[in-house]
Amino acid sequence: MINILLFASTVLIWGTTWIAITMQVGPVPVLVSVFYRFATAGIIMLVALSLMGKLKRPALKHQPFIVAQALCLFSCNFICFYTASSYVHSGLISVIFSLATIYNAINARIFFGERVKPRTFVAGAIGVTGLLLLFGPDILGKFDAHSWKGLGLAALGTLFFSLGNMVSRRNSAAGISPVTANAWGMGYGALFLLVLIGITGTPIVTPPDARYISAMLYLAVFGSVVGFTTYLMAVSRIGSAKAAYMTVLFPVVALTLSTLYEGYQWTPMAMIGLTLTLLGNLVMFAPSLRRGTPAVLPAQTKQA
Repeated sequence: MINILLFASTVLIWGTTWIAITMQVGPVPVLVSVFYRFATAGIIMLVALSLMGKLKRPALKHQPFIVAQALCLFSCNFICFYTASSYVHSGLISVIFSLATIYNAINARIFFGERVKPRTFVAGAIGVTGLLLLFGPDILGKFDAHSWKGLGLAALGTLFFSLGNMVSRRNSAAGISPVTANAWGMGYGALFLLVLIGITGTPIVTPPDARYISAMLYLAVFGSVVGFTTYLMAVSRIGSAKAAYMTVLFPVVALTLSTLYEGYQWTPMAMIGLTLTLLGNLVMFAPSLRRGTPAVLPAQTKQA
């Protein structure tokens, strides 16, 4: 039951964050918007844990890995995603993000020695074909430079996210709870972003209106504090490959919102593309589905 709740809450929250990100893109520079988000989230988590007497400081030997998690999950990846939102629809970014299942399988092989099964390559081929159909009119037809930038940034952001998953698995195996890692990680991420703002001379622009502030608070509280906690708890309980299955459902939620609020226009080719992209991810879990095993499996103890 706990795994199902973690699964459902993460899908609903992260499926809606893409549209909220677009509300932050505009008058406020990307670095500043991402800083506002994680500075707020980090303060909330650190203060809340401190008040509850549950704030723990990881040992010095674990600090480099907390910093690595901060760079991958709470700064660099979102710099990419926020910038990509300036070029393509938020729903399409979520489709790229759904390929985290493929990224995680390959990275788990590299970092944890897990065997990459043949279905991974089949799933990858199906998924890429679906993405080509989704982006075809914007990229292959017009060779639009902005679309290429959006595609590349979304893919790079997803790579950072997957690497963060690997670091999170390591931290969980070392006995660091996702809540503790997130609290310190978001704080470190905010400090890193602040340094980048200073180095690049990016102006710190005050949030312009209530719409921006509402989106920022939603992203900080639900998208970051709640969403990352539920997701990384799932990673620690069922492993990164199975937890990444959640990303299969994000595009359905995100593209629905993009249609309602961004005017995304569906075409027969786009619908086929989305179907193939989701199918590519589902192929990753074909054996479990064939056996009738639910996608969310019973908890495992600290998977390394």
